[in-house]
Amino acid sequence: MNDFLKATSMDHVNMNVKNLTQSVDFYKNLFGFEIRKDDNFPNKLDVPSKIIGNNSIKLCLYEDPSISVGGGIAHFGFHIANFDQIMNKCKELNVEVLYGGPIEFEKSLSVYIKDPSGYDIELSEVSGGGL
Repeated sequence: MNDFLKATSMDHVNMNVKNLTQSVDFYKNLFGFEIRKDDNFPNKLDVPSKIIGNNSIKLCLYEDPSISVGGGIAHFGFHIANFDQIMNKCKELNVEVLYGGPIEFEKSLSVYIKDPSGYDIELSEVSGGGL
């Protein structure tokens, strides 16, 4: 399977990651995100960094091998246009699906995964859960 999950909405997130290369590969392989600004874009942290994403979403990644995930963000979410492909794509890339698979909410389904740094990501069938 060569199709990527088609994440369609969210603006951007700045995040520290344990390993910049692993994180870039994860988001490129799962969502087809591209590098938008390469190594060491100007940042206050003066650490290896990249901006990746698509036309709708940007992730600003800062490498910090010492981070411990679990602060104030419980998870962040992407709306996935081709939601029906999530399970196959995760299986293909050995991405663990949490909670045994899709979770049914009132107006949408969601699948939860973790990225290489341990961040939880919600993949939603309906943008904003239909709210």
